[in-house]
Amino acid sequence: MRFPAARMALAFSLLILTPLQAANGLPDIGTAGVSAMSIEREARFGEAFIRFARANQAVIDDPVLNEYVADLGLKLLSQADAVRFPFQFLLINDDTINASAFLGGVVQLHTGLFLYAENESELASVIAHEITHVTQRHIARYLESQSRSTPLTVAGLVGSVALAVVNPQAGMAALQTTLGLKMQSAINYTRDNELEADRIGLRLLSNAGFDPDAMASFFQKLADKYQFASAPPPMLLTHPLPTSRIAEARSRAQDYPKKNHPASLGFQMAKARVMVRFQRNAGPDLDRFFAQEAKQTNGAWQTDAAHYGQALALLQINKEDLARPILTELARRHVNNIFILDALTDLDNAQDKHQAAITRLQQAQQQLPNNQVVMINLADSLLQADRQQEAVTLLDNYLRRNPENPLAWDLIAQAYRPLNNESAFRQAQAEVAALKGRYEVAVDQMEIATNLSTDSMQRARLGARLVQLRQQQTEWEELRK
Repeated sequence: MRFPAARMALAFSLLILTPLQAANGLPDIGTAGVSAMSIEREARFGEAFIRFARANQAVIDDPVLNEYVADLGLKLLSQADAVRFPFQFLLINDDTINASAFLGGVVQLHTGLFLYAENESELASVIAHEITHVTQRHIARYLESQSRSTPLTVAGLVGSVALAVVNPQAGMAALQTTLGLKMQSAINYTRDNELEADRIGLRLLSNAGFDPDAMASFFQKLADKYQFASAPPPMLLTHPLPTSRIAEARSRAQDYPKKNHPASLGFQMAKARVMVRFQRNAGPDLDRFFAQEAKQTNGAWQTDAAHYGQALALLQINKEDLARPILTELARRHVNNIFILDALTDLDNAQDKHQAAITRLQQAQQQLPNNQVVMINLADSLLQADRQQEAVTLLDNYLRRNPENPLAWDLIAQAYRPLNNESAFRQAQAEVAALKGRYEVAVDQMEIATNLSTDSMQRARLGARLVQLRQQQTEWEELRK
C-alpha cells in the first residue's frame, strides 16, 4: 500500500519554552516536582511525546517499515533488563543520520540510517544504544538531578528535552545560551551516559545474535565521513565520537564471541523501500540502478532485495507491466513476505485487479492473522473495490485490538463517508486527531458524533469516549504546565 508521506534525548536542554520551541509547535510538557519522576509519569510523558511527534514531525505511517523496525527492536528488547514500558519505535522521514530516545520507551529513527547502514547489525547497534538510554532511565535521572540543582529551570525541563529530540541544533544552542557555565557539567553527564549506552547496548546486540563489531564499524564510518565536515549530521551533535569511544567499542566487542550475522532479506528490502519511497533527490533511474545491483550482488537474498527495489521503482513510474513478472517470481520464492505482499497489492490495485489483491491477502490472513500489513492492505483493497461495509467490519475488529493505529482510523473514516454514516465518520476523525495531540479537534468531532448518533447504545458508548477524550485533554494540558 502506498502511504502519504535527533537525537537530543540526551542534549538535556534546560530551558523554559522559548519562542524557538513555540515555532517548532512543541508543547511545554515540563513539570514541577520532576524530582519524583515515577515510572507511570515517565510513561505519560512518552505517550504525550508520540502525539506531538506525529503532529510536528514527518512520522512515517508505513506499516511494512514500521513492522520491520518493531520486530528488530523487540529482538533486542528480549535481551534487555528492566524493560518498564511497552516500547514504541517511530520512523521519521529524514535523510540525515540520526536516532533518539525519549521518556517512556519512545525511540525515533531517521530513514537516513537505512541509507547509511551497510547491514542489519549496524542498524541494530543504533537501536540497541537508544534502547539502553531508556532502560537505564538516563533522561529521567538527569531531570531528577537537575530539578535539585537548578530549580529555576524545572518548569521547562521536559519540554526542552522534547525540543532537543526534534531539533538537535536548537537544543544545543539553547543549552549553550542559557546554561553558560553549567554546560560542561551537562556534557560530562552526557558523555557518561553515552558510554554506558554503548557498553550495555553492545551486550544487547551480541546476545540478540548480531555482529558485536557492527557498533564500532558504524561509529568509524560515521567519524571518517564527517571528519572534516563543516556541518556534521545531527547524530554527531548529540553522540560525539572521540577516538577513545570508537576504540572502546572495538575493544569491548572482543569480549563477545564472533558472530557472522547472516544477510537479512528484511533489512535489504527495507533499505530498498526507503530509497524508492522516501529518499529525497533519489533520481529518475532507480529501476535501472536496482537492475544493475541485481546483476552484481553475490547472495540470493541481496539479489532478491535488489529485484524488489527495481519493482518498487517501476511501480513508482507507472510501469506495472514490467513490475509484475519480477514480483510474481519473488512471491513464488518468498511466500507471505510482507514486503512483497504489499507491493503486489499496489500492483493489482493500480491495474484495477482488486479481487486478485483481496484473494491473495485473505489467503495470507490465514497464516498471518492480525498482521497489520495484511490487514491494512486488505482494507485498502476492499475500499478500492467499493466494498466499504466489508472494510468497516475488518477495520472495526482490528481497531478494537489496536486502537493506537492512526492509519487504520483514517481508512475506516474513508469507508464510513460513502456509507453516509456521518456519526461514525466523525468518531474516526476524532480518534485520528487525538492520536496527533489535537484534542480540541478530537473533542469537537466526538461531540458531533455523539449528537448525530441515533442508536441509544452507540450514543452512550460515544458519550463515554467523549468523557475519556476530555479527561485526556485535561491531562495533556497538565503536562504542559
